[in-house]
Amino acid sequence: MHNTTNMTIISIDDNTVNLLLIEALTKEMVGIEVKSFTSAKEGLGYLAYNSVDIILTDYMMPEMHGIDFIKTLRRTNTDVPVVMITAVTDDKQLKIDALEAGATEFLNKPLNPAEFKARLTNLMNLRRAQLLLKDKALLLEDEVRKAVRMVEMREFEALLVLGKAAEYKDPDTSTHINRVASYSTLIMREYGANKHEQELMFYSAPLHDIGKIGIPDVILSKPGLYTPEEFDVMKRHPIIGYEMIKDADSPYLLQGAEIALTHHEKYNGKGYPYGLKGTDIPLTGRVLAIADVFDALTSARPYKEAWPIDKAVGLLKNERGEHFDPKLVDLFTGSMDKVLDIYARQKENPLKFSDFN
Repeated sequence: MHNTTNMTIISIDDNTVNLLLIEALTKEMVGIEVKSFTSAKEGLGYLAYNSVDIILTDYMMPEMHGIDFIKTLRRTNTDVPVVMITAVTDDKQLKIDALEAGATEFLNKPLNPAEFKARLTNLMNLRRAQLLLKDKALLLEDEVRKAVRMVEMREFEALLVLGKAAEYKDPDTSTHINRVASYSTLIMREYGANKHEQELMFYSAPLHDIGKIGIPDVILSKPGLYTPEEFDVMKRHPIIGYEMIKDADSPYLLQGAEIALTHHEKYNGKGYPYGLKGTDIPLTGRVLAIADVFDALTSARPYKEAWPIDKAVGLLKNERGEHFDPKLVDLFTGSMDKVLDIYARQKENPLKFSDFN
């Protein structure tokens, strides 16, 4: 809570005698030192870089009179109380103009000490109430932000659990989803996606193989090549994953459904399940396709050795415009220092989304 000793008051008047009088009265009556300026422009210069609680300004000044000063001030500061001090006592239009400009109070010259103290005290009480309300609003905003973030973190945990559910059916993908999420987020960042879009990708990418839950173990765990019939069953997992989460309200689950459905589509239209082509494939699916294949190639499985990085990169480049979006391949292969960091760190220290920002 603010108190009177914390308040800052400035006074603007081209007459130094008037300034000295205001300084003395304010110091004596409310115990506050006043900072004084001899022109409105000097006062505006100070206000551009400093916060104040009350402004006392003369009306008749040579370079800029009081009303123009208030109008200029109110463009950027709408709440600080402003007192117009004037020797013109019978001009009603002047008071109307000052009020319309944003003046809070009026005082007439010569200043009456008792009236000056009463009005200044009232304004300080008003300012304290303003500041207290603002503090409470900021505190409430912060608490709401923390509560929302807590809900988001719980949702992220749930997404991770859902993504890992497929791992229990396919144990060879132990850290696959973490790396794929990181590679995908890297591509999105290089593509120019904003922070929210990157976060959506990071937390929805792990759902790309959620549909494997619906694939029989005898097929999913088969060490060798699939028969055509087995591969037809395996190709159902994108649709299964999509159907599982397509009706969710969460934007992460909705994007996860899109990724699950489209990450096996190919840029040349020869992918599955629908044979989508080019940019008819959602960006998320095109991004995930690169991350998924690259990680599958560079990871060891019971039925194959891990490919060297340069060989996997060579395949991505050879498949530009065929399996993969050529622009996205260029973005990914042009960021190999970051790719290698993800590849190395995921073994012992999986990346968090905050590592990308």
